[in-house]
Amino acid sequence: MSTGKILVVDDEADIRVLLKEILSDEGYEVDVAANAGQARASRARATPDLVLLDIWMPDVDGISLLKEWGAGGLLTMPVIMMSGHGTIDTAVEATKFGAMAFLEKPITLQKLLRAVEQALVKPVPRATSLAAQHGAVGLGLPNPLSTALSPLRNDVAYVHDAMLPLGGHAHLAPLPVGPQSEQSFELDRPLREARDAFEKSYFEFHLAKENGSMTRVAEKTGLERTHLYRKLKQLGVDLTRNKRGGAV
Repeated sequence: MSTGKILVVDDEADIRVLLKEILSDEGYEVDVAANAGQARASRARATPDLVLLDIWMPDVDGISLLKEWGAGGLLTMPVIMMSGHGTIDTAVEATKFGAMAFLEKPITLQKLLRAVEQALVKPVPRATSLAAQHGAVGLGLPNPLSTALSPLRNDVAYVHDAMLPLGGHAHLAPLPVGPQSEQSFELDRPLREARDAFEKSYFEFHLAKENGSMTRVAEKTGLERTHLYRKLKQLGVDLTRNKRGGAV
């Protein structure tokens, strides 16, 4: 299971909640901040292993905060910048002041996790003043600009409700442990009840198969993560049974 402390700084509550859920589900310890003031306070309490920092915020923008940390010798952790209105100039400026990567919103699940994993295995930069950091080379980070200039595209799978199969009963042997991959369903009842029974079994199977990882289940089933949570709660699926080591 993944480990590490991550600080997510974004003024949009929905994005903070979603990123925290995804990263917590992967085993990371996540703190969130809605603005630069909260980010400073979180950084003062404990140095994170990684910061995901939004550029456009109401009080102090992300690049200004990045510069501030660099000037104060506080840039001792990798920082990934995020923006829904990024440009090449913005990415260049971010890496100039110490960011190791730049993610364009909306951020796809796979690229988010890949960027986080890569950031956490990079050498941690020494605390240096802004004058001493002249670009990412001063941080000892390999090829950050090429990473920053690789914007994400929105290829997140959207919601498609699972449909009840119209065939008969399944009779294959059950799996040795956990929900069966093939099951029998009673079709002589209202459509909604039959469909709910199928969907509950479907999601319970995938949760067991993926060891309770909501991130993996979202990828496997093709559902957007927040919709998946609502669907599971609506169906009465036990979300704690397959949790891995306390992951959220």
